[in-house]
Amino acid sequence: MTYFTHEYQIVNLAIRKANNNIILLFSTLLFLLATPTQAQDKGKLNVLFMISDDLTTTAISSYENRASQTPNIDQLAAKGTQFTKAYCQYPVCGPSRASMMFGYYPNATTTYGYVSGRENVGEKRQSWAQLFKDNGYYTARVGKIFHMGSVDIMKGRDGKDDPASWTERYNSPAPEVHAKGSRELVQNNPYGLLEVSNDTNWNGGNQINIVKTIENEIHTDAETANKVSELLRLHKNEPFFIAAGFFRPHVPFVAPKSSFEDYPYEQVVLPPRVANDWDDIPEQGINYVNSLNGEMTEVQEKKAIAAYYASTSFLDEQVGKVLQTLKDEGLEDNTIVIFTSDHGFFLGEHRFWMKVGLMEESVRVPLIIKVPGQKPAVCHSFAELIDLYPTISELAGLKAPATLQGQSLAELIENPEKEVRDFAFSVSQRNGRMGHLIRTKDWAFIQYGEKAEGGMELYDMNYDKGQYNNLANYPQYSNVISEMQYLLKGKLAEIRNNDLGIIY
Repeated sequence: MTYFTHEYQIVNLAIRKANNNIILLFSTLLFLLATPTQAQDKGKLNVLFMISDDLTTTAISSYENRASQTPNIDQLAAKGTQFTKAYCQYPVCGPSRASMMFGYYPNATTTYGYVSGRENVGEKRQSWAQLFKDNGYYTARVGKIFHMGSVDIMKGRDGKDDPASWTERYNSPAPEVHAKGSRELVQNNPYGLLEVSNDTNWNGGNQINIVKTIENEIHTDAETANKVSELLRLHKNEPFFIAAGFFRPHVPFVAPKSSFEDYPYEQVVLPPRVANDWDDIPEQGINYVNSLNGEMTEVQEKKAIAAYYASTSFLDEQVGKVLQTLKDEGLEDNTIVIFTSDHGFFLGEHRFWMKVGLMEESVRVPLIIKVPGQKPAVCHSFAELIDLYPTISELAGLKAPATLQGQSLAELIENPEKEVRDFAFSVSQRNGRMGHLIRTKDWAFIQYGEKAEGGMELYDMNYDKGQYNNLANYPQYSNVISEMQYLLKGKLAEIRNNDLGIIY
């Protein structure tokens, strides 16, 4: 309904004194001026969901790395609620994204591989995007939301996407490791004798390849940003849930040559190396990719970190493009914006690389939620990616399924000093054995196997943030171990008490 001002009424009385044709003309004009030209129901908030791939919090300047440059993500953080203790539920792409999109823990659905997760939850359960679609929203995916392999990205294939979630789906093919420019393999190539393969059915083989492209080369994330911007313009007058799935900084590290200029590898400072660092880490805790089995020289390690930062800076530029479109189209005041990553990434800490491990760099993720009308804030409550489904649904006024295993963070947007979780939980499976993480305010506890048959790790996160001193085998910490195991046992029981009908 349109409410006219006192001034409008005075003008309207004056117009009535004119002839009928002028009355019609001016009344129409005034009505158009006084009425917003907006077809969308003003009660519905839009959703713009942006997710990166393999982005660790330690590469974002608004978190704790001042060497990196991510001004657009930083600007979003300055306007929204930035969560400092957000964690993924599985530090691998497929199961993390399935958990986030369907709202169940990976070890509830037993989704551990490179799949969408739909096959384990069934056709009747709505995904996060599908809930919005079923409530009249236009839902679109551009790029990687559910799992896609790197070759899927390169060739523009749907990968393991969930068709039921979307009104429309778009992919962003690009040359990737085959882009024009200089190329270098810095993993399992200690003498630099191996060249990057020209096999067009191969996109780096999940190894650390560095590609400094020529300017104006096609990049998958640039294509994604352009398409998302186009969709924002096309669908601004209807409620929408648009998901932007960026691929960087996932390997291969591909970015324009100019993105590397701010990160000369010679100036990279490597993470601390602690003597005998691995001696107190159980075998399963030694990450599957490390500087030893990756045969990386110190120079190659520095090049890898510099290239990761360059890829992240290029990602940040694409985020900025999308946010600028949102502003230009007048959508900032009725759109919830989310930015996160599917999991983190080791950048040489403990001489580990990639993901999979349950230490901080691999499981902690950036999370920013900007809600129209809410003041910016920093929230130190534990949060999990599984919480996004119930949180954004509640903020948009939709009723999420009661069976979801995540917790709504909506009250933290209003009151960031509150806490909704006592700890974060994540799992990761290797060689058939499940590792479990209980991350409390004071402790990071990792147990391999439900009976600790693969060993344990315990770190005092107040005094050992780098997780270099495993306290699990010290008798004086037996009470802490007992407390952590009690929490783990309870969490596993809670997760298995669900509606999925799976026998564990």
